[in-house]
Amino acid sequence: MRFRCLLLFMIGIAACTSAYSVEPQPEGDLAIDEKLKAQIKAEVKAELVDELLAELEDRHSTVSAAPAPAKRSRLSIGGYGEVAFSRNFFSDNYLRYSKPELYKNDQHGRFDIPHVVIFLGYDFGRGWSMGSEIEFEHGGTESAVEIEAEEGGEYESEIERGGEVALEQFWLQKSFSRAFNIRIGHMVVPVGATNANHLPTQFFGVYRPEGENTILPCTWHETGVSLWGEAGKWRYEVMFLPGLDSDRFSSQGWIHDGAGSPYEFKIATAYAGAFRVDNYSVPGLRLSLSGYVGNSFRNTLAATSNSRYDNVRGTVLIGAFDFAYDAHNWIVRGNFDYGHLTDSDVITSFNMGLTSSSVSPKQKVGSDAVSAGAEFGYDIFSQVGRLHSMGQRFYLFGRYEYYDSMFKATERVGRIGYCGRQRFAVGLNYFPVKGLVIKAEYSMGILKSPYNNEPAVSLGIAYSGFFN
Repeated sequence: MRFRCLLLFMIGIAACTSAYSVEPQPEGDLAIDEKLKAQIKAEVKAELVDELLAELEDRHSTVSAAPAPAKRSRLSIGGYGEVAFSRNFFSDNYLRYSKPELYKNDQHGRFDIPHVVIFLGYDFGRGWSMGSEIEFEHGGTESAVEIEAEEGGEYESEIERGGEVALEQFWLQKSFSRAFNIRIGHMVVPVGATNANHLPTQFFGVYRPEGENTILPCTWHETGVSLWGEAGKWRYEVMFLPGLDSDRFSSQGWIHDGAGSPYEFKIATAYAGAFRVDNYSVPGLRLSLSGYVGNSFRNTLAATSNSRYDNVRGTVLIGAFDFAYDAHNWIVRGNFDYGHLTDSDVITSFNMGLTSSSVSPKQKVGSDAVSAGAEFGYDIFSQVGRLHSMGQRFYLFGRYEYYDSMFKATERVGRIGYCGRQRFAVGLNYFPVKGLVIKAEYSMGILKSPYNNEPAVSLGIAYSGFFN
């Protein structure tokens, strides 16, 4: 700027000098020339100063009008929660399966707070971060009393995780790049559709999909080490974790209760591995494959050194495929899960021989379990311009699933008929704002004869998201 001003000033002086020095002037007119030159210099200086001030003022106003960049917070706060009500037009009596003819016309209702979760995360910088989830399940207590259907209707105290508040996640992570991250701590095992996508805004039903929520731990969280990353249209995760606990497997739940621990520590005599791969090549479509393998029989306090069990492993193998399509005002999701348990007859015999004070339900366990389901919904507000522009969504949906926790059983164990069923549901999801949903559904569980079908009407409201 200074160079420019000096240049213009010199050009002005040169021009003025040349304009008034073409003709030689008489000696008496020299005073007049000097006076004229001084006047011209003053005018050029004034013009340059005005131009300089105008340019500086323009620059200052441009800088002042630009908003200051928002400072990114290193602390992340979020979570999700659900409130639900159901009117079940079937009996909840513990004899409803053993004597179904006596309970055809029974019904009951329930209020519940299935999950309330608070998420806290922090970015330490240089690729280091922390994440945690504190879960309040069913109102915040994890010690409950229930009537046990397999033990003559006895009242039984059940401890799910040994505390009133569950720490669902707590991990520390080092990110080297988008393609490679290491996570160590307590985290979700990404096997199956629901475990990887368990927020209440990620499924249509008032409750989580019943099939996966029955045969698999859900939400399944364990302490371990995870490697994950994203490359192009792919995302991968590989996890090393402790094995399941076979003495808490059951007839209706298969391996569901074998995760976690009722003790103050997690038994890790046996180990396992899990993986998940997601592909996003097609816009709006996610295709996912996941799996798990690990031994379970020796991963229990009741494990025995009896040579009779030397070759018993209780290996759990799970393979799962799931997908989600969200585009053109449609949402379509589906899953297929298949699991196999080796030595299921030995595990059944061993568990049923445990003492009454054991944490085991002492039930038969199937060798194979299956769960398959699909749901689809259409946003009818997409056809209402004003509501669509406001970001409101209103999905009408339908869902069908089939699951059986004793899809196969050894001849010594034998299958149990009521462990397998079909289920369909229809309903609506209304999103008045992003992250908040109001749900309603009618569902029907269809059981094989002679068991009674299980219709229900459910209402719910839920939220999920980050608050900062």
